[in-house]
Amino acid sequence: MKAFELARKVRSGEQSAVSVTEACLERVASRDDAFRAVTRLLQERALDQARRVDTILANGGDPGPLAGVPFGIKDLFDVEGVVTTAGSRVLAGDSPATDDAVLVRRLVEAGAVPLATTNMDEFAYGFATDNAHYGLTRNPHDTSRLAGGSSGGSAAGVAAGYFPLALGSDTNGSIRVPASLCGVWGLRATQNRLATGGSFPFVASLDTVGPFASCATDMRIVMEVLTGEALAPVDTADLRLARLGGWFATDLSPEMAMALDRFSTALDIRREILLPDVGAVRAAAFVISASEGGCLHLDRLRYQAAFYDPAVRDRLIAGALIPAPSVFRAHRVRRWFRAQMHAAFETADLLVAPAVIGEAPRSDAPTLVIGGQSVPARAHLGLYTQPLTLAGFPVLSVPLAVNGLPLGVQIIAPPGREDRLVAFGEAMERAGLARASILED
Repeated sequence: MKAFELARKVRSGEQSAVSVTEACLERVASRDDAFRAVTRLLQERALDQARRVDTILANGGDPGPLAGVPFGIKDLFDVEGVVTTAGSRVLAGDSPATDDAVLVRRLVEAGAVPLATTNMDEFAYGFATDNAHYGLTRNPHDTSRLAGGSSGGSAAGVAAGYFPLALGSDTNGSIRVPASLCGVWGLRATQNRLATGGSFPFVASLDTVGPFASCATDMRIVMEVLTGEALAPVDTADLRLARLGGWFATDLSPEMAMALDRFSTALDIRREILLPDVGAVRAAAFVISASEGGCLHLDRLRYQAAFYDPAVRDRLIAGALIPAPSVFRAHRVRRWFRAQMHAAFETADLLVAPAVIGEAPRSDAPTLVIGGQSVPARAHLGLYTQPLTLAGFPVLSVPLAVNGLPLGVQIIAPPGREDRLVAFGEAMERAGLARASILED
């Protein structure tokens, strides 16, 4: 199910927006006990929007480029009339949102249909979408495995065929990790490129938002809708590609190492770039995230600590206790690393790196082997995504065309060059090197 194909069928009258919406609602109702990607169906809102699209078309009007296309919404974006829980019981008693978040509104104005809110790690703090209140989101390609997080419900919803588009957020890899593990496209936009208005924050200085999609063409359309600007055409044949080595070539599973080598060989990527002190950069991202996240929740923790997921609560409390000089030093590392990233692009137009170590970990043994030691997946699936967070550059998670469980790579561009990323993704799809893994009916 691709968004551009659905929109074409709706606009041509081959299918009605209502029939598309009803089919997607039924798909969620019949499948989601197994996956737990969705926290609530927006049935009334979805059908109202679908009827609106059909009425506009019947009257000869144009409902927008995403006419009748259903989409999922990570449950930290405001949806009018719905309580924004950010995956937590702590906010369950809050008043319903009085308006849609900016990105939700832009999709609706383009004719898209808000179908459901999606599961996430509580307050976006984790890489597993293992939620103490709403359950564990399971990977649609193997329900014994994790979907990744914290935007796991959105990624799994696209992979399960619930909707071709979904919204997520990415602070340390929360779009890129689940996109890779679930085999879909995901884009962490340039810091501050997409509006965060109406989304519950995690780490205000690092938070970004972005879309998941079922193909690169859909990613182009949705990015143009979300930004209100057409992406410039890019001749991908002229792009200089380089692969990140060192940190980003260590601890890879055999499957990921082989897939990444095949991808690099097919594109004739011979140049390797070594970014300095990546371990220190990742540590700085940990410090900033823990400190800002903890401080954001400090007042609630004083009075509502029992309502938090214990694993999230303890990390937030620890973060709030980090001394200010440590946070200051972490931000100095951030500024230094941004300069290193700019320098890397003096000789390359796009950088290639793995998104995750390998295939999705099993949920009954949610661990990874890093440096020869077994560590919790919930905190460490962002091994390759978290360091890149500090630069604030745009990153596209590309699902590789592999057999078996999904694997994904990160494609990094200079700030504001989402046009390069999307054009490159489309070229990879045409060449058969990239392919989303979507469950069929």
